[in-house]
Amino acid sequence: MLGSTAVGLAVGGVLPSLAATPASAASSTGTTGRPLRPFPPLKDDPNGILALPEGFSYRIVTREGQTDMAFGQGKTPGLHDGTGVVGQKHAGYTLILNHELGPGSANGVPHIPGTVYDPGAPMSGGCTVVNTDPDGGLLSQWVGISGTIRNCAGGVTPWGTWLTCEESSNKAGSSWSGGGQSGVYQKDHGYVFEVYPDASSAQLPKPIKAFGRYDHEALAVEPKQRRVYLSEDASGPNGLFYRWTASSGKLEKGFAEHLGDTEGTLEAMQIRLDDGTIVPDVAYITSAQLGRPFQVTWIAVPDRDAKTVPTRQQFADGTVTRGKKFEGVWSNGEGCYIVNSYAFATADLPPDAAKHDGMVWFYNYKDETITLVTYFPHNGFAEGEGPSPKYADMTFDGPDNVTVTPWGTLVLAEDGVRASHVLSSVPGGPTYAIARNQVQIGTTNGAPTYSEFTGPTFSPDGKVLFVNIQTPGIQLAITGPWQDYLR
Repeated sequence: MLGSTAVGLAVGGVLPSLAATPASAASSTGTTGRPLRPFPPLKDDPNGILALPEGFSYRIVTREGQTDMAFGQGKTPGLHDGTGVVGQKHAGYTLILNHELGPGSANGVPHIPGTVYDPGAPMSGGCTVVNTDPDGGLLSQWVGISGTIRNCAGGVTPWGTWLTCEESSNKAGSSWSGGGQSGVYQKDHGYVFEVYPDASSAQLPKPIKAFGRYDHEALAVEPKQRRVYLSEDASGPNGLFYRWTASSGKLEKGFAEHLGDTEGTLEAMQIRLDDGTIVPDVAYITSAQLGRPFQVTWIAVPDRDAKTVPTRQQFADGTVTRGKKFEGVWSNGEGCYIVNSYAFATADLPPDAAKHDGMVWFYNYKDETITLVTYFPHNGFAEGEGPSPKYADMTFDGPDNVTVTPWGTLVLAEDGVRASHVLSSVPGGPTYAIARNQVQIGTTNGAPTYSEFTGPTFSPDGKVLFVNIQTPGIQLAITGPWQDYLR
């Protein structure tokens, strides 16, 4: 057996061509009824940055501490994370880029007037707005929000802005230290914020408290703009998957300005078996259930602002469905894909549940069902339990961020232990390595280690795949014959 192979089965609502093929017809040839063309093998980069298949190339868009931001705002901040393309013009693309930093960081996001949420969190996380030419070359970069912490992922809105998520729940009055500095937070953290592509002076750094305060990871806005689906990356106990529903009207640009702190309903997911039993953790579902829809119900969060008890701890075990590493979320219009990165350590999952190295789900908005569409079985060699796998570009673990390509397939960013890949993943078909990180950041047990990939996102025209190496923060634009392999 050559490492851990991802397995998957189709669900409806990916693309018209994919949805037309029933799940029972899916096979290793994919869901389109024709053989899929595999990506060519990865070729090492003489510059030691990014291994790519023949016919593909990359350029560096931004680099931590090196590229200049506009208007004298300094150098590019570090720890690149979730990213979305929020606009496309003939002159190129506009992206909003998260920086998953805490205060006192050497390359933190500077506090630019009009962008600051918490003055007590200097040189911490936030977002920058990046404008590129049609080939992904940098035109400008500037601060969109600052004074937030651990901006992990988020989601693009239907109206062309970015909702950025804080993966932290620090409270006002708590202390921090970092980079030889220390201080006290002046405001609560653990919120979602809207970031505009307009200008630093045009921002409204106001938390969207209605979405809850917890360790947010990513989100997707339903096309009707009345519901938002949100993931929580937390443990002790494991995190939850949430749904927020508007009480009236629909969301639009600038909604944070007038949305009440307790407006709408925030609920946690319950996956149910046929007899109505709630599945207490996603790890009980394995590759044996690929393609099987499970009914989902929702239960209201009692105190969404978690004034005394974290939201996930407000539910007794067995009353909600928990999951280790709820990570990426991305909508295709008919539903959203949701990623659980891994669960294999003793504390990661119930003792009678199955270890795994990654799960991808599809939640159907209309049917209110969730289906496992891709599954990475646990592979100890990928996780550092023995020698490095011989076939590294076939051994995948730790999917994290996800995006839906213009052709309806998926791109996943790995946050694994050894080799780090960008993956092409077809629900109902194979998973291929389409890039490998070559920027070594250290060693573990004598073997080289590499930072995770983050923030994969395609330009709407399918020309450019943007993706980040988190450490050191490098944003990349990859071009090539994507349509030959992804549709």
